[in-house]
Amino acid sequence: MSDNTYHITIIGGGITGLAAAFYLQKEIEAKGLPIRFRLLEEQGRLGGKIKTWRHEGFVIEQGPDSFLERKTSAAELAVDLGLGDDLVRNSTGQAYIWHQDRLKAIPEGAVMGVPTKVMPFVTTDLISWPGKLRAALDLVLPASKGDGDISVGDFFRRRLGNEVIDNLIAPLLSGVYSGDLDNLSLLASFPQFAKMEEQHRSLIVAMKHSRPQAKTQGKPKGIFLTLKNGLQSFVEAIEKSLPEEVISKNTGVKELVKRPDGKYTLVLKNGETVETDTVLFTVPHAVAEPLFRPYVQVPTLPQAKPHMVATIAMAFPESAIDLGMEGTGFIVPRNSGAKITACTWAHRKWPHTTPKNKALLRSFVGRAGEQSFMEQTDEEILEVVLRDLRKIMTIRAEPDFYNVSRLQNAIPYVVGHQAWVQDVNNQLKEKLPGVIVAGASYSGVGVPDCIDQGKKAIAEWIASVIPGR
Repeated sequence: MSDNTYHITIIGGGITGLAAAFYLQKEIEAKGLPIRFRLLEEQGRLGGKIKTWRHEGFVIEQGPDSFLERKTSAAELAVDLGLGDDLVRNSTGQAYIWHQDRLKAIPEGAVMGVPTKVMPFVTTDLISWPGKLRAALDLVLPASKGDGDISVGDFFRRRLGNEVIDNLIAPLLSGVYSGDLDNLSLLASFPQFAKMEEQHRSLIVAMKHSRPQAKTQGKPKGIFLTLKNGLQSFVEAIEKSLPEEVISKNTGVKELVKRPDGKYTLVLKNGETVETDTVLFTVPHAVAEPLFRPYVQVPTLPQAKPHMVATIAMAFPESAIDLGMEGTGFIVPRNSGAKITACTWAHRKWPHTTPKNKALLRSFVGRAGEQSFMEQTDEEILEVVLRDLRKIMTIRAEPDFYNVSRLQNAIPYVVGHQAWVQDVNNQLKEKLPGVIVAGASYSGVGVPDCIDQGKKAIAEWIASVIPGR
């Protein structure tokens, strides 16, 4: 390593590490920066949780299937990669909740479960009359004093009562962040709700103000985007854009050694060593933390227990499925007795993913505290899922094919998460300067959040080592 060249090693080839590498390479090429880098990935493939299965004309996501358009970094990355024309918006339709063994429409105007229209909420049978009256108290209850972080569950129970959160809000929000809402940090996961209460006092009033006021003709526009050939297109395009020599797959890190000169030596599991000025960890904190231990003690918070989830994709002839209603899918409350947590009618929500005259169902299994499915075979999980689905829709045949994907969810953002992240960063800055962390364990779990973290980490690092550039 020459004296005037900076070297950074990116550990982890998920979307955070890939975004960091892509935008670093762009800066190097555009400005001629004296920087070398290498990306190390322990698995034999890049992409982390992003994985697309293209099979018999289907485009099947085995991890995340889309991203919010309003979080612009993912669409910007698509454009930067030359994939702008491949962006696809979701088709919209009625969403449902499985309630008392029937599909019930989510009330019109319910924003993330919070009612903003009176009549649809009054007439729904998802909530009893005592539950509706309790929710209406939100209109007169005072705002909290804002004394630090609380759980998402505590926040909504105080504003709207138990029934609304159990039957509407919890099943909707649990699909975004893993874990129990009664442990999930409000400030780390949904800070906008705390701001709404502060500004408007009533959450219902605040949500009503946040809704678009203009009337639109026809169906509303979808708020999610994906790529025509699946989110793995991001991974493939970034890998193609990077010099081949900077990517090392099947390369795990065994030890992080802080050298007397302030630089680092990475001892790899294959016996190789890498000397580097800076290390950017984009892997889950549970993977990175053991490497920090000789210098820094930054364990996860005791309540933050990750859990497994499974995605079950099933392809059928369209004639074999009778959904009985229009819409794009449904969610399942914890108190339903069902094992599945949701089901997307992907051939309706994402028509481009499914050949003509075919149907694609994506179901999900795995709640916090309910992990017995991990001991089951793929065939047993499929049987459980079909048993639940056949209670509410007609399925006249076995799937043409199916796929079960098991994923380790990121550590949930429990109460105190933001203070914990600050502590991690402070300890690293003091005791391991030049070691940086980013990714789903820290400041957002969605694809755009991870892209943002990778870009930000690289931009701040470049500014620190090459001022004015």
